Order: sequence, then C-alpha cells, then structure tokens
Amino acid sequence: RSVWNTTNLINHNININESLVAELLDNGNFVLRYSNSKSFFLWESFDYPTDTLLPGMKLGWDCNKKLNKNLTSWKSLKDPSSGSYVFAIETWKVSHGLILDQGQLRYRTDSTYSSFMNITETEEEVSHSLKNNTTNVSSISILQMTYIGSLRLMELVGEEMHIKLYYPNDFCDIYNVCGDNSYCNFNNKGRQNCLCIEGFQLGHDQYVSSLTKTKKRCVKKSYSSCHKREFKKIKNMKLPDTQYTTVETKVGFEECQKKCVMSCNCTAFANVDMGTGGLGCVIWT
Repeated sequence: RSVWNTTNLINHNININESLVAELLDNGNFVLRYSNSKSFFLWESFDYPTDTLLPGMKLGWDCNKKLNKNLTSWKSLKDPSSGSYVFAIETWKVSHGLILDQGQLRYRTDSTYSSFMNITETEEEVSHSLKNNTTNVSSISILQMTYIGSLRLMELVGEEMHIKLYYPNDFCDIYNVCGDNSYCNFNNKGRQNCLCIEGFQLGHDQYVSSLTKTKKRCVKKSYSSCHKREFKKIKNMKLPDTQYTTVETKVGFEECQKKCVMSCNCTAFANVDMGTGGLGCVIWT
C-alpha cells in the first residue's frame, strides 16, 4: 500500500511537464526536485525529522513552510514507531529546547545547550541547528531524542561513537522542580535541594492538586517601596520562563539594569546569553 507518491505534489503548483528527480544528498537529506534545478526542493526529508537531528537540519518553527519540526523518540530500543517523548522548540522571546512526555513538559534546556546549537529567532523562523564545533573533517555530530526520555549529543568519528552531552543530568534539571521564587542547589555531598532566593522565605502553604495536598512555597520576607528596592545577583542559573517578558537584543547589561530600576513593575533582569558579550536584555515585570 502506497503511503506517499509524487502525484500528491500536483496539488502544490507542480509543473507536470517538468521531469522530477528523487535524490539522496551527501548530508543525508532525501529530496524531490526538478531535473533542471539543484537548489530548489519540492519536498525534503529534513523538514520531517524522526528521533535524530543531523548537521544541516533545523528544529523549530518555519513560518514560510508552516512547519513545526520536532524530534520524537522511538517507542523502545527495537521499536522505531513514535514514542511518548518529544523534543520541541518553544517560540517565546528567548527560545529554549523542551522535553515533553505525553504532552507534559518535563525538562527545559540550560546554558550548555546553546554552546552546541545555533539559535535563530526572526519573523520567518525560530529554529535550532547543530553548530560545527569540531575541526575533524571525518567526524559528524548527531543529536538524538532517546526512547528513555533523554537528549543525547554524540560525535561519530569513523566507526567510533562518543557521547558529548547527556541531558537531563540530575534532579535539578526537572522543570520547575522547586517552584516559585526558589532554586535547586547542590550541597557538598552531591545532594540536590531546593532553597529560597535571598529575600524570600518559606511561607504560606500552596495548594497542589487537592485540599489535602499542600507544600510550602517561598514568599517575600518584606515588601519595600519602589525607591528602596534592592536587586540580588544570582549566578549559574537557568533563566525563568520568558513567555511574558520584555526582550531587547541590542541592550547591554548596564542599560538593562537602568531600565529595570526605573520601573516599579520590574522584578528581575538578566542577560540573554553572557556568551554574546553581555548583549541582550530580558526584563520580568
């Protein structure tokens, strides 16, 4: 039974007088094109990823093609049908990678993720693709969403496979594991625990799913006036969600700080990515 054929493309303004060619490119992209055109593809497999991202592929939103490209895990080690884990790209003002299990958000990528991914955010696309971080011409990087729910970055050198990154690593990588106004920390014995941000303390109970299930949450110790606010510097942190923030990509740290201090509604500010030299201002209100 045929599940796909070239005649399906006639409905997409295809010139039936031109001969069509199916070609497997050197980068692994399987394309359908006109015989007289090498660069324009009528269809390409890179637009429909499975569980693996190869160099040259993009994940995320393509507004021109109206495509949302995700990685979907296998069902098991020996069953390549679609599993429950999906690696998707969020479309917020500062995009991250998300690992979902049966539609529920489980993990969100951290700063190490951006060190091996190119992140593009324009009106036409919000996409993530693999960087070329190796000088070895015989090696290739591969990003895979595994069937057990982990994101794995591998480098293939000849016939040898080296794991460069494995995510999530620990308890602290769980999405929102500690709740509002708190952070996950490692102690000297390697244990993870949740602590309130300075200026906050465990306070009122927070209803979780029913009246019988509550947990402590971090609340402000005191509420000061707009003119007596004090900001605390916190290092090595994932940025909080950026769904409802103001983002200015060309603003430096000092100007970002001034913008926040001048607004009574501003509760926090940060650099988008310190690796860019301190440019990029995110403001939470």
